[in-house]
Amino acid sequence: MGLLVGVTVLWAFSFSLIGVYLAGQVDSYFAVLMRIGLAALVFLPFLRPSLLRGRQRLALMGLGAVQLGVMYIFFYQSFLLLSVPEVLLFTIFTPIYIALLDDALFGRFTPFYLVTASLAVLGAAVIRYQGLDSGFWTGFLVVQGANLCFALGQVGYRRLSAGLPASLPRHSVFGWFYLGALAVAVPAFALLGNAAGLPSTGVQWGVLLWLGLVASGLGYFLWNLGATRVDAGALAIMNNALIPAGLLVNLVIWNRDADLVRLGLGGAIIVGSLALNEWWLKRRSLQAA
Repeated sequence: MGLLVGVTVLWAFSFSLIGVYLAGQVDSYFAVLMRIGLAALVFLPFLRPSLLRGRQRLALMGLGAVQLGVMYIFFYQSFLLLSVPEVLLFTIFTPIYIALLDDALFGRFTPFYLVTASLAVLGAAVIRYQGLDSGFWTGFLVVQGANLCFALGQVGYRRLSAGLPASLPRHSVFGWFYLGALAVAVPAFALLGNAAGLPSTGVQWGVLLWLGLVASGLGYFLWNLGATRVDAGALAIMNNALIPAGLLVNLVIWNRDADLVRLGLGGAIIVGSLALNEWWLKRRSLQAA
């Protein structure tokens, strides 16, 4: 859980950096390519191909392609179809997808995870809901594509990791994850990117370096590692903890307007869902003993 909390704080800062210094100023496909390319450079020196079989390497590359590559394509496309508040609102369904996908991949059904995940969605909706305009269904489906990709990547990594030896150094194989994402990001920029939209200031390049080396590089590695050390309910809830964390950072540092009452209420619901999930896990452990 500590890893997920730490990455949540890290990504909360990253959202504001993107909104202030990159959005609308730097080509989004180039930003994605830079983030993934720099993240790959962090882990390629540690890559030891002999530690995984060919099928396992392809599986890890596939997870990277889906969780980062395809997800980003959906995500950036959604901003052409929806307003920013609508995009943010529609991302709150990710916990539901995680709960369902985790049960499906591990061959079980845990209704209680749907309860806690739904509470996390409710908390995020309290924070982010600002009303909807008509004609948003196409955009809604595009955002759900991004949500599904992000959820599938996390749950898929949990499933893949469960079949690997506990002694396997995860940092020595995670480079395959970013290579898979690059296999999507490179052609996406070639086909959809705009070479005229490259960074024009040192600050923009600095933000991209931070996002690539730290937020994407260390961030996704630690997040996926943390995903293997918690249950599906906690993972689902933590996906929506980013919303109040990101708003709080944006309010404190960049003084953006935020409804503190809704922020506090929604955050309390998300924390409450996490506490409820932990209580249920302890109760189930005691009953099993």
